[in-house]
Amino acid sequence: MSWRSRSVPPVWIAAAVGAGIVAVLGRDDYLTWIPIVLAATVLLAFGIQLALQRKEGLVARLAASVAGSLVILAIATGALAALTVS
Repeated sequence: MSWRSRSVPPVWIAAAVGAGIVAVLGRDDYLTWIPIVLAATVLLAFGIQLALQRKEGLVARLAASVAGSLVILAIATGALAALTVS
């Protein structure tokens, strides 16, 4: 496994878990909690990347982590919006 495959997916998993928690516990206030989950995943991404202590590819790893989290949370927001409308 390369450094990228070890450092990016944990952030995506954290985003999916956070979205699941918001869906279960905060369904009515999801528009408040989803951005908080995104902020937490950004901080997690920085923490993981800084823990690696590798300069090469730092921006690419951070971009992949944050972009993946954003896509996951956008899909979760759309799903929660569809559930609350119906």
